Amino acid sequence: MVLYISLDELKENPSFILSTLRSILFPYLSVGKNAKTTAERAYSKIERELMRAAIRHHRVLRPADAARELELHTMTVIKYCRLLVDKGKFRPVARGASQRTIYYEYIGALQSADLV
Repeated sequence: MVLYISLDELKENPSFILSTLRSILFPYLSVGKNAKTTAERAYSKIERELMRAAIRHHRVLRPADAARELELHTMTVIKYCRLLVDKGKFRPVARGASQRTIYYEYIGALQSADLV
């Protein structure tokens, strides 16, 4: 796209030129902002949903129950729970002689900016 701006128009009506340029360039500028916010975001959508589910269930998240609630496969939920353990948001709770992880406990803040 080529824009021709006369020097007289620029001198006489600079606000019109600026508003025209903003309206033309806005879609391209907003794409850059969205890419930055997703790059800065530390948690994926599934991870945020798992943290919210744990808060709804009194900080306890059982993978089978969460898989049923979020309509995901159980192994997918376990994979993301392990990622959240590595990130410091969940703590695995093991029971029995085998010390197998039965559920995960949410250890983050209840009103965290990460949940939005």
